Amino acid sequence: MLLDPLRISMAVVVSAVALGWLAIASSPAVAQQSFPNKALRVVNPNGPGGNSDAVFRLLTPKMTEVLGQQIVFDYRPGAGGNIGTEMVARAAPDGYTTLIAAASFLVNPSLLTNLPFDAEKDFTPLGVIVDIPTGLIVHPSLPVKNVQDLIALAKKRPGQLNYSIAGQGALGHLAGELLSAQAGIRIVAVPYKGAGPSITDLMAGHVDFSFISMPAIFSQLQSGRLRMIAQCGAKRFVTFADVPTMVESGLKDFVFSSLFSYLGPAGVPQPIVERLNGALRTALTDPKISRALIESGAQPIGSTPAEHAAVIRSEIAKWKRVAQAAGVKPDRL
Repeated sequence: MLLDPLRISMAVVVSAVALGWLAIASSPAVAQQSFPNKALRVVNPNGPGGNSDAVFRLLTPKMTEVLGQQIVFDYRPGAGGNIGTEMVARAAPDGYTTLIAAASFLVNPSLLTNLPFDAEKDFTPLGVIVDIPTGLIVHPSLPVKNVQDLIALAKKRPGQLNYSIAGQGALGHLAGELLSAQAGIRIVAVPYKGAGPSITDLMAGHVDFSFISMPAIFSQLQSGRLRMIAQCGAKRFVTFADVPTMVESGLKDFVFSSLFSYLGPAGVPQPIVERLNGALRTALTDPKISRALIESGAQPIGSTPAEHAAVIRSEIAKWKRVAQAAGVKPDRL
């Protein structure tokens, strides 16, 4: 049986048109316009129970509503947050894998010499989430009422007081080093895989004190299971107005706060960047969410991607100056 040439020609045309539409539908431009069309993964490079959890879980329902897709948390703790952070740096830049980065993301370049990523080049800024003042938190059994009491006790017991840190290179690590340098005391840093375990051991009395961002310990402070003797911001945070700052406690220029960043891998297309940043800012400006963040000790920011990029550059440079002033020599990861 001979094939009809006309039918063959029509079939070729139909196939070509179908392939053309398929190519258009799968093109990057169309993919960006339809973003997101599946669940989004947000990598938390720390374990459950830390500040990243406390903050971003408040934002997730509103961001899910705006984006129209489910947000799934992926916990990848370890190495001061660097394991999960590296994973996102190597992920496809399609917007479906993003990162919640704590202050250690900005501090690590001043403390570690062989990071497996470049904090300025390997990520797409999607917006600063919040600025969280850090508190100097002690176990209630520690016989100190203020910072000067702590310094006096450390001088009486050199090398015997220990403090928990959420991994090598975490913000609390640098804060402890600066306290040691400024006060002339010898204290011991005890590293953990994330803020959650470090707080748990502080509550159990296995360590004496810690520098912790406030939202993760809000309930513990209210219940008296932990006690804050100073806060590390430039001024007193409204929720803890009765607690003095480190500067007020006699330590000049001792100002620490935790900027939490929302990031994607380098090369995320601009339309997707704007979509994710828009969802973040919508959530942060929601009155109920904003109020809940402030009451727990977090100041909502919601910067633009361009503003966020500038913050990353300036903060990394600042922490390098702080580390140098504290006499901290960078270690290998």
